[in-house]
Amino acid sequence: MVAGRRSERSAETEQALKHAARRLFAERGYLNTKITDITAAAGRAAGSFYNHFASKEELLQALLKDLADESDISTEDPAHRADFTDPGSVRFHVASYWSFARKNWPVLRAVQQAALVNDDFARIAARFATEQRDEVGDHLDGFAPAGLRLPGSADASLAMMFLTVTGLLQAVEEGGLALTDEQAVDSLTRFIYRGLTGRDID
Repeated sequence: MVAGRRSERSAETEQALKHAARRLFAERGYLNTKITDITAAAGRAAGSFYNHFASKEELLQALLKDLADESDISTEDPAHRADFTDPGSVRFHVASYWSFARKNWPVLRAVQQAALVNDDFARIAARFATEQRDEVGDHLDGFAPAGLRLPGSADASLAMMFLTVTGLLQAVEEGGLALTDEQAVDSLTRFIYRGLTGRDID
């Protein structure tokens, strides 16, 4: 019974540290956040951090793993189609990724910042981006049969798609652009669909 309570408290502390880190990364950025800031914001003793994470970098890796675990798009959703020649499929995936990225922007931004100063994180960020592209790689299989030519290689075309969404989200999150989620998804869908297919959406 005692061990069970101890395990429960440990899990609560880990979640409190993660929650505090996300909030501070959003407020002041990853590079300007110290471990002592995180423990203070979590209401935990400074030394408790090291019972869960060896470093701030390890905490960020744990947050990124949490994101990866929740980023999969349900292929059972009736709105899902694995075919980017269909504008409805492009919109579904843009909307899904926009919602996911906006919810998790503090972590995604922290990973970008960490990658600037840490080679290991640069590789982690690159691998995360590759995994995202791999999840939808087969969505371009219908282009050649439809007589459509991608703007570049399949990997480059998907990279441009994700970078476009992330770039617009950054502009919105940092206050450089005022858009509702619906406006952003609509604009991105039209831009990306035309970029991939050369066609306009009716």
